[in-house]
Amino acid sequence: MASGDAEALEGSSGFSSDSESEGESSLLEEEDDDDEPEEVYSDLSEDELDEAEGAELPESGQGPGPGDEAKLPPDLQKHVKFLRGMSSILVNKLSKAECSSLLHDSVESEFFVIDGDSLMVQHALNNDFYEGQNLHFFYLVEAFLFDITQKGAKYVIVFFKDAESMWLGNSYLLSLRSALILHLKKNTEIPVYTEFTNCFSLKWQAFVQENYPYFILISDEAFKLAGNKGMSSYLMKIFIFHTLGNKINVAMTSGMYSDIRRVYGYYINSKMVFTRCKKIHKDLESVHQAIVSFLSRNRTNGLTPGDDQNGLSVAKEVQQDIAQLQCLCPDGLDIRSSVCVVSCSVALKCLMHMLKCKENHNEAETENAKTMDEVLTFQEATDLCRIYCAHVAILIHLPLVKRAQNKINVKWVKPASDFLQLQYVSQHFVLKTLEVTQEWRGDMVHLCDLNDTILLARLALCSGMVNNTESGFQFGEVIEEEYKKLWQTLSSLTPDYDLGKAFPLQATSKMMVQKDEILPAEGALEIIPEVGLIPVNIPMVEEYAGNILKDYPTLSSDSSLVTALSESKEFDNLVDWCPDKALTDDYERTRSSAFGEKSNDPWVRKRMLRNYQKLVRFHRFYGSTLEGNITKNIITNVQGAVTVAPKAASVISGKSKKIPPKKKADLIAEENTRKKKEKEDVKQREQWSLISKSIMKMIQENFDQGIKKLDEFLKKCSGDSVKLIAEMDVLENSFKIWVEHCQMTDSTKKNNVIAGRVMKRIHTILDKYEKQVDKSQLKQIAGYLKELGFNKLAQTLPEIEQKAARSKVSKKEDKFVVGVDPVRFQLQFMGPYLLRDERNDPDPRITHFIPDTWQRELLDAVDNNESAVIVAPTSSGKTYASYYCMEKVLRDSDDGVLVYVAPTKALVNQVVATVYNRFSKTLPDGMVVCGVLTRDYRQDALNCQILITVPQCLEMLMLTAQRQSWVKKLRYVIFDEVHCIGQEIGAEVWEHLLVMIRCPFLALSATIGKPESLAHWLQTVKSYWQQIEKTVENPVKVGGKKKQQIRQSRDQKSFKVRLVMYGERYNDLEKYTCSSDGSGIEFVSYHPCAALTASHIEKYGFPSDLSLSPPESLRLYDTMAEVWTSWTRAQELNPEEYKDFKDKIVIKKSDVRKYEAELKDELVNWITSGHSDQVAHVLTKLKPRNVVNSPATMVKNFPMLVEALQKERQLPALFFSFSVSLVERLAKETFQHVTNKEQIKRGSDDAKKRLEVENKLRKLSKRAGKKQPSDPKESQVSDNMVMKETEQEMLHQKLAELRRIPPDCTYAVESAADRKILDTIFQRLQQAKTANQLRFYLERGIGYHHPSLNSKGRQAVEMLFRLGFARVVTATGTLALGINMPCKTVVFLDDSVSLDALQYRQMSGRAGRRGFDVIGNVIFYCVPLPKVQRLLKASVPQLRGQFPLSVSLVLRLMMLAAKSDDKMDAEAKALSLLQHSMLCYDKQKKQTTLKLYFMFCLQFLLKERLLDLNGVPQGFAGLVTHLHQHEPANFIFVSFLMKGLFHKICIPTDQAARKAGAARFPDEVMESLLLILANIFGRKYLPSCSTERGSTTFHQSKVFLDDLPEEFAEAVNEYNRSIQEIFGCFFLSASKLADMPEECQLPLSKTSFGGVRSPPESNSEFITQLNGLQNHPTTAVSPFVCLSGVNNLDLFKTSNVDSISLRTIEVLSSNIPLLCLTKYDQHGRKMPLNAYAIDFYRHGSLKPLLNDNMLHLGDAYNVLNEFQLTLSSISTSFKELCDNKDDLVVLAFEQLKDTFIQKFEKIKS
Repeated sequence: MASGDAEALEGSSGFSSDSESEGESSLLEEEDDDDEPEEVYSDLSEDELDEAEGAELPESGQGPGPGDEAKLPPDLQKHVKFLRGMSSILVNKLSKAECSSLLHDSVESEFFVIDGDSLMVQHALNNDFYEGQNLHFFYLVEAFLFDITQKGAKYVIVFFKDAESMWLGNSYLLSLRSALILHLKKNTEIPVYTEFTNCFSLKWQAFVQENYPYFILISDEAFKLAGNKGMSSYLMKIFIFHTLGNKINVAMTSGMYSDIRRVYGYYINSKMVFTRCKKIHKDLESVHQAIVSFLSRNRTNGLTPGDDQNGLSVAKEVQQDIAQLQCLCPDGLDIRSSVCVVSCSVALKCLMHMLKCKENHNEAETENAKTMDEVLTFQEATDLCRIYCAHVAILIHLPLVKRAQNKINVKWVKPASDFLQLQYVSQHFVLKTLEVTQEWRGDMVHLCDLNDTILLARLALCSGMVNNTESGFQFGEVIEEEYKKLWQTLSSLTPDYDLGKAFPLQATSKMMVQKDEILPAEGALEIIPEVGLIPVNIPMVEEYAGNILKDYPTLSSDSSLVTALSESKEFDNLVDWCPDKALTDDYERTRSSAFGEKSNDPWVRKRMLRNYQKLVRFHRFYGSTLEGNITKNIITNVQGAVTVAPKAASVISGKSKKIPPKKKADLIAEENTRKKKEKEDVKQREQWSLISKSIMKMIQENFDQGIKKLDEFLKKCSGDSVKLIAEMDVLENSFKIWVEHCQMTDSTKKNNVIAGRVMKRIHTILDKYEKQVDKSQLKQIAGYLKELGFNKLAQTLPEIEQKAARSKVSKKEDKFVVGVDPVRFQLQFMGPYLLRDERNDPDPRITHFIPDTWQRELLDAVDNNESAVIVAPTSSGKTYASYYCMEKVLRDSDDGVLVYVAPTKALVNQVVATVYNRFSKTLPDGMVVCGVLTRDYRQDALNCQILITVPQCLEMLMLTAQRQSWVKKLRYVIFDEVHCIGQEIGAEVWEHLLVMIRCPFLALSATIGKPESLAHWLQTVKSYWQQIEKTVENPVKVGGKKKQQIRQSRDQKSFKVRLVMYGERYNDLEKYTCSSDGSGIEFVSYHPCAALTASHIEKYGFPSDLSLSPPESLRLYDTMAEVWTSWTRAQELNPEEYKDFKDKIVIKKSDVRKYEAELKDELVNWITSGHSDQVAHVLTKLKPRNVVNSPATMVKNFPMLVEALQKERQLPALFFSFSVSLVERLAKETFQHVTNKEQIKRGSDDAKKRLEVENKLRKLSKRAGKKQPSDPKESQVSDNMVMKETEQEMLHQKLAELRRIPPDCTYAVESAADRKILDTIFQRLQQAKTANQLRFYLERGIGYHHPSLNSKGRQAVEMLFRLGFARVVTATGTLALGINMPCKTVVFLDDSVSLDALQYRQMSGRAGRRGFDVIGNVIFYCVPLPKVQRLLKASVPQLRGQFPLSVSLVLRLMMLAAKSDDKMDAEAKALSLLQHSMLCYDKQKKQTTLKLYFMFCLQFLLKERLLDLNGVPQGFAGLVTHLHQHEPANFIFVSFLMKGLFHKICIPTDQAARKAGAARFPDEVMESLLLILANIFGRKYLPSCSTERGSTTFHQSKVFLDDLPEEFAEAVNEYNRSIQEIFGCFFLSASKLADMPEECQLPLSKTSFGGVRSPPESNSEFITQLNGLQNHPTTAVSPFVCLSGVNNLDLFKTSNVDSISLRTIEVLSSNIPLLCLTKYDQHGRKMPLNAYAIDFYRHGSLKPLLNDNMLHLGDAYNVLNEFQLTLSSISTSFKELCDNKDDLVVLAFEQLKDTFIQKFEKIKS
């Protein structure tokens, strides 16, 4: 069988450690004592080694215990210790796996591998799957694959040959595996690989290296089968270990879950363990082979006397029968029929062969007699084959909806079961043979439906109970005909045996099945609740869902449930509590700045003012590092006038209007202006003559610096004549530099970049000053062109006599010729300098730059009060529209508000600083220009005109009734980084805001795929608001006609949504891979097209943002011409002959873009015309050579990488990694490198000299500090004191010189900023306790940036980097979202699960920003080439909607509508949110489902008495909404309170103190409360394998959270039952909306089982009896899962309905607010909860959370911050709800909050 006969290698291998020499026993013994022991796991800690040594395997069957070792074969026994050690260490690493999203939205962004056997394990263990129901199993597999495929996954499935041995203990699962492989290959488009023997095969290694999968999806446990002693699980663990050792990440199938957008799973980064895994590669392989050999030898079957011999005979018989079947049925059969008859034939032949063998052994008669009793006779086996054939005939013709089954409480008798196992073995061989049979002509569509065990058992049961004649079985004509055909075919395949007739089905009296007494009997019949909606009197509900209510039943008004809802309810132990009391909102609870509070104390007010002024100064200082000092004072327009875009002069019918003659005054004015201009020109010429020499000298020394000085002068010049003179002088100087270079350099080593600078000056002159250039200047330019060898270009200039441009240089021919054709020269060497098509007509609305056309469109949109979706690359200038919009709002009035929504607090701080730096305005008392609001801080949030906030806070204001008066002041909302609407967490909040705001908005992003769909959706939202506006009365009163007209024009609203797209980056990005071998660092150019494949281009085309630089376009053409020599368009697209290039002196960037587009189109044409091979060859030739990089040496080589960039003048640079520890470590390594370098350079004497000088200065300072004489006569300065002061000054200078860092030992640029500015930044950094070390790094120009760094540290890094002082910054993704950090180079340091196409575009956008660099560089260092390829070719994600509703959101909407003063406005907001889900846009069926979901959310709120029948909130609704972010914990928490459970445990220590109002609670009470809160609010699951860590001890943390106390657990279960009842009824009601034809199709293969061929007799009484009467209907569950006995009642009992519900309804378990107290993975292992909250409360330290609780630094801080915010919210709400200040629950929660926050503030500081 497959590789079952593989023998284990001789000898044992293992590993030793240093501990062995100290007398400790090694983990494994060495194979050969003569060999030098290999230090395997030498980098593990002693704790890990001890843990591995003493590891005891669990008793769950995953490995042999001590008593079982003797039962193992000798070749496997010696590997047991190795397996234990490997398993223990691997479990330790898997326990630290991070749960994250496994899929990304980008097209082909990531490719991963699914282990096929893990896929089998995952779904064979499904709780609802009944073994033997093939079709149900295939549905589970296809539903999973379809789900991830729909979510954009790109993957392959791999079945290893050796893995077949894992299933040999179960013949059914073995055949199921073979059927799955063949089905996926034949009936789906998924690539399935079965040619790899195991993970050690060379083919697999080559496959992995070539494709570099993002991860491999593997199960850490195998299917538990009897006899394999857990060895199958070891095979899985070896695969994981080996995968990690090959630098491939692993995702575990256990613990996976999904929502409507994402799939989540536990992910292990190979960087954690790959070095140690790699060391035992050979040991793993030998152990793997030994396990496979053991499993293969144990494939015993009760019916087979000799496994190997019989195995070979089975395969041979199968081949013969298939060949015979092909002769019998040349046109082929249905696959079910073929497998049925061949497997029955082979099984019967094997049985007969075995019976004959047993008869020949007469010497063991007694034993034989016993064995014969346990084996079917041939006649009985023939009966069973008849039953099996009849069951297949029914499968073929009975429609799926008629095959629903009850779980049957019978089991097969052992002889029948053994024969079925033999038949399954035969099926396995049949399928294996068909897989390799090329000439098979049969239909393989229904490979998924070979067996239905429940149907087969029922048929066997019925065959012994009904009349066994042909008339006794009322199959119907069609099924009966099919059955006879099968039986006749089977008889033809077994001519040597008399099988008899088709009827009767059972000729013998043998009972094939019997009642299973082991299985528990079903309990009392449960009743499905009555489905009925509670009638409500809520107009908003009627308007939203009224059109569907008529289709669903409602409860009568006298129903007991409706009656009970109208009765008031008293809460025990809550007599002092007022549930209906209004609570303060989250805004009031947010911590306010100290100067935001009012005070009557003058001293306090003065201090507040001083603090406020200090803060403003810092914001302006911080903002000045972003844009310089550009503060503008805004004055409000008196009449609300707005700036209007200038209109172009009108031209009618081609005739210009007659110009009237000028007046004398005008002529005089013009003359005066002309004279003034002439004077200015003369003055500027004099200025140029004064500074030109210094600029020319600077150009000679540093060309770039000299050109910057030139540009500064040109900006100040007003006249073009002076500019032209300066440009001509620079041109002449540039040419002299080229001449000198040519004279000093060999002709073969010329640097044509220098000549490119000459051409750049020529381009500028001819483009900008074309009208001003005179003949002499043209003559000079023509001379330069000739000298460069561009004679043709020179001839295009006016024909004048052209002389040599130089008089003193040699006229030797070709001395100064560049040696390249002019077009090629411009493309190759002038790419960054090519001129762009920029407008030169100024816009009066913009003063400091000339906006592009698309930017003017944005300004027009703002002027017209329109909304706009803006998609433009990073650094293109799209953000400027935001600030123009802010200025407009500030000018229009003193009360209008603009809200700027930023996704992160870091971006909030940046925008605040920018606003303070840009605008100042005198406002009425109490009003300010800018305010801030985040979840934990607010400053002037509601008394400002520009509010900077995060989405959650704006949503809070929008949905709070008491804030609606402020909401009406909104004039504009700006959404920055709007693509966050597609992120994992919080995406629905962005969607809510976009649909609820009435005012216009700007939505900005650089990375949106298909923005047209987003704009269309938003236009429908605005159309809704336009309709709402029409129904509202005009608020303007008639009184003063003129005033009325002004007011209306000022408030004029527009409901248009513009889409403004601009795809051109100002600077090109060039990509490089970095190779670091022993010789040093090398940068290898990476052509963007090298990332593509011919198939990708054919399927997706070129990515919209994959652009080529001019040199890359040239290289693409050359490669195309080289690959296809007979290319017909080669000459046409030759750069020198191309229509837009030919004879052009000035080639512009737009010309190159046209050329690039033509080359891309030509490649597509090659593919469509059948020349894909040539395209593939072109792309292959463009690929870079393999780079040499080792992640193991990445840290060591990093300082060399930085030095290499400095030598190449590629600094400043940002270095991105997603590991916080790596980011800090690399900065530290770089710092240590430069300091060590400085120490070596200075020598030991330098330190002594510095110490001596410091001592002298100290002595002089002491003398100078002595008290001076008071007598004026004695106080005259003596010559001695003057000498001392002089000496002191000289010593200071000497000390400064000694302390000065050598230029090559620092990356800081001292001249980049004023020393005072630097001192201000460093002084502020000193106040941050956690950033002390960072200051030393920054002084050397080195910094790091990550979310765990405090804000002062992050801001210091940002400011110093922007100023140009710091030039090396390592960072995580915190700099990806909008933070202004311009740099020349971006380096990606390593691969990560978080590095996807979106992150790549955001991060790479930092490089080459406009106004800073002419080109940007992107370097990949230690990122595998296949990953680079996928990052470059992936398209940006298309935004898709999230599931928009939750029960808490429905309650918040109802509260808004009920409590707002303006009911119409509030209801309009609520209806807009409900009606305009992006998920349901243009999908009517989804909208109906959403309405139904809304109604059942409402039912739950009514039953929980959080709403009354009129929609008015009641009870603890306010508390629930305050905790809305924690659904369903908010509802459960309130139920605890209502049941009085908290009062039972909040008992103080001292009763006397309680009476005095000073109750203090013991730690036991605090920890009990924390345990309860952590179980509902702080749920963070750990991988199930983390409980298998054996002898692992945790140092300071408990790690695993205890279960809830019994009473609290029962309250949760009661809540869950209520939720299950509500949403079970929802699924019953929603079943009407399901697409049943699609429900009867397999999701992926689209194989239909809808009964197209269903016979009319399928309704016969016998068929109905055969299927069994269902206790409950199956209308609301998938017809596929009904095959395993699932029915509607299961919707009310299971916590995960995803696998059983109708999938076309598209509502998932994640949308049902259940809280499962215990969660299990697919293997039935409990997934423990992390006890981080209670552990932190005990020890108050972050370090144990990282080491013991397996949290990352950033995650630890975030979860603790979230937990303390929740505690604060609960404590504040309790104090407001309870009138008794001494209530024990209130006091206990206040004490808990204070203690927890106190500990949190310590780590925060």
